[in-house]
Amino acid sequence: MVISEKKNPLVGSMTVPGDKSISHRSVMLAALANGTTTIEGFLTGEDCLSTIDAFRKMGIQINQSGTCVTVHGKGMYGLQQAIEPINLGNSGTTTRLLLGILAGTPHHYCLYGDESLSVRPMDRVTIPLTEMGATFDGNDQGRLLPLSVRGRKLQAIEYTLPVNSAQVKSAILLAGLFAKGTTKVIEPVQTRDHTERLLKAFGATVNKTGDTIAIEGNQTLHGIHIEVPGDLSSAAFFLCAAAMKQDSNITMKDIGLNPTRTGVIDVLQRMGATIEVHVTRYIGDEPVGDIHVQGSRLHGITIDGEDIPRLIDELPIIALVASQAEGTTVIKDAEELRYKETDRIQAVVDTLSNMGVTIKGTKDGMVITGQTTLLRGGEYDSYKDHRIGMMIAIASLCTNEAITLTNHECINISYPTFFTDFNELAQ
Repeated sequence: MVISEKKNPLVGSMTVPGDKSISHRSVMLAALANGTTTIEGFLTGEDCLSTIDAFRKMGIQINQSGTCVTVHGKGMYGLQQAIEPINLGNSGTTTRLLLGILAGTPHHYCLYGDESLSVRPMDRVTIPLTEMGATFDGNDQGRLLPLSVRGRKLQAIEYTLPVNSAQVKSAILLAGLFAKGTTKVIEPVQTRDHTERLLKAFGATVNKTGDTIAIEGNQTLHGIHIEVPGDLSSAAFFLCAAAMKQDSNITMKDIGLNPTRTGVIDVLQRMGATIEVHVTRYIGDEPVGDIHVQGSRLHGITIDGEDIPRLIDELPIIALVASQAEGTTVIKDAEELRYKETDRIQAVVDTLSNMGVTIKGTKDGMVITGQTTLLRGGEYDSYKDHRIGMMIAIASLCTNEAITLTNHECINISYPTFFTDFNELAQ
């Protein structure tokens, strides 16, 4: 795909597709609930469709019409034995959260995925689930897909997260629904909490005290109606683009503003961006609103510690923004980036270096020196990683020639209408 260099600022307002995290979790909990759940605004990206497909293969009736999804739940123990291995595509979220559910289901399942998913570590989930009583077998001593899962009667555990991962936390909490006793997860740094909020919406009791989240086993979930807000991680590409492009003026509407996800807004403001956030309503327990951004003169900052879990998915596009800011930006404590769809630290460093950016990778982050000259266009690869692909596309706002993006199809994983929306804002 050829993306011409874009000299004009971004102007206008729009919505983005539904939140990926909420879409995944809504289908999963709906399948375990008694009764029918209706979901509006569901993200129809490839990852979320993998979640629907997985639960259909386990006997759950799911009807989809565009972004409207109806799930006919069968209760906590209603999942059936799949007659064939379940293909999870590229979706790490589907895989890790599903492992938590299957750990407490009295069946045997085989899970596999694409080349990228098959090298992403699953032992961070299987270790605590094994401690609860489930058994796993697979590549690299059960560390990698394909994986065989045998659900058992689970025992509650108390587990301190060794990595700041909402997926690991969620897998343990979902397994805790099936466990005898009270399962407790201790997270030293808070991660996104959509699972906890949605569990409560479906009728479960989840308690948080300090850094500890507790869930009782043997609870019953009930079908509900869910409206999925726009995905802040998708909107972030345009928020960042507008912030770094002089004379830009955009408003992103109906965006999820969960405080565990708004790190990108905080970081852009610290860099000097002009941003206004207006919460307009609540969908269940999730704040939703509009974000107004204007092009600004930005400066480098340090991004680390508790910043990281609140913007882990946005760090590639933030690195591009840093290349257009005055001074140096340091990103650290972000080693988790190395275990995404690709090694995102290496992918960002290699890509931006080839564009002419002064950038150095570190074990857990990168150091970026801002510049005023245009970046180099040319041919760049997405590494089959949707967030790297969108970062490269946004770079066309500050290149001296067109960009040819290879493997651009991966963007459909999270944002199927990305290029249409980008062209509308950057006319």
